[in-house]
Order: sequence, then structure tokens, then C-alpha cells
Amino acid sequence: MTYHGTAADVVKVIEAVGAAIMVIGGIYAFTVCGLALRDPQSRAGAYELLRRNLGRSILLGLEVLIMADLIRTIVIDQTLDSVAVLGAIVLIRVVLSFSLDVEIDGTWPWARWRKDRAS
Repeated sequence: MTYHGTAADVVKVIEAVGAAIMVIGGIYAFTVCGLALRDPQSRAGAYELLRRNLGRSILLGLEVLIMADLIRTIVIDQTLDSVAVLGAIVLIRVVLSFSLDVEIDGTWPWARWRKDRAS
């Protein structure tokens, strides 16, 4: 087995871990939401709980997938085309992560101090 073959296998494992994080996190988020819906006291916050837990699992999975893409570009495929594709992927994922983060917290990152102060 060659160095590049081993690195490609490592990247595949990291991608599988990223996908598993999102799937398991999604199952967990829906399970917790279902349990919250069964309890009359926590029923009102069940949707927010689902959004927060689902968003967190997606964010963590995306971070792991970005790591896999970085390793692939740096170690395996060192061409200008692969760097351009990586840049586009990272840009899309950063925008997606940013919008999910805003969706989870309900405020812009630079305005969190106002929300924290109001609490």
C-alpha cells in the first residue's frame, strides 16, 4: 500500500465519520424532540430544541467534512483545480455554517453580547 493510498483511505474514514455524525445527530435530535413532545411541560420548546440539536450536529459534521477535504487537497490531489474546488467547497460550507449558527442562536455573532447582556 502506498502513501497516497493510505491517505485516501484515511480521508474516506474521516468522511464517513462526518456523515455518521450528521446521521446520528439527526436521529438524536428527533428522538429528543419526540420525548419533549410527549411531556406537556416541555412541549412548547420542543421545536426550538430540535432546531438547536439538529443544527449542532450538522455544524459538527460539516467541520469534519471540511477537514477531510483539506487533507485530500493537501496530501492527495495537489493541483490548482483541486485547490479551486476546495476553496469553493470551504466557502459554501462556511456560509452554510454561519447561517446555521445564526439560526441556532437567533442572533448575529457580532451581536451576541447584547443577547447575553439581556439574559
